[in-house]
Amino acid sequence: MTTEIESSEREAASPPERGQDLLGLYAEPEQAARAVQRLRQAGFGDEEVEVLTGLPYPEGTFGEPPVRHRLSVYPFVGAAGGFVLSAAGAAWTQLAYPLATGGMPLLAIPPVINVLYEGALLGALVATFAGVLLESRLPDFAPTPYDERITEGFIGVLVRAGQRHDAADEALRGAAPLRIVVARR
Repeated sequence: MTTEIESSEREAASPPERGQDLLGLYAEPEQAARAVQRLRQAGFGDEEVEVLTGLPYPEGTFGEPPVRHRLSVYPFVGAAGGFVLSAAGAAWTQLAYPLATGGMPLLAIPPVINVLYEGALLGALVATFAGVLLESRLPDFAPTPYDERITEGFIGVLVRAGQRHDAADEALRGAAPLRIVVARR
């Protein structure tokens, strides 16, 4: 359930309920940066504050720390797994269906090189796709507040307030948001 509080209605609106996420919508990057700074001063950590924007602002524009990810590890792990699985599959196939050709050994390496290469590439591709989904936290089924105007250039500051919703609400209001959107968890 999502409720919206317009800037004209903010003062008269009842405070958000316990265990909710708050989204402050701002028109200017300076306002959003001020909101992030006020949230940090209120004791919210980097994992509890997220900046949502539809425009490509440089990393750190709003005072957030650089995002750390492990996406570069996924292709290597996938390639190694694909290599091992394709090697096991090629060896099992050659042993399960023995076909002696031209005096070559049953487990010949040269004919299997293409299979190993393709298996490693397939493993890297599948693991990279899975890594992008995992690192992007997709799919996310948790109810998160959102405003469509973020795609039009507005900036949202999302706070996972938990039991400290009053402090989060005060910090967001201190930066003069256009709207505060509230969602229950």
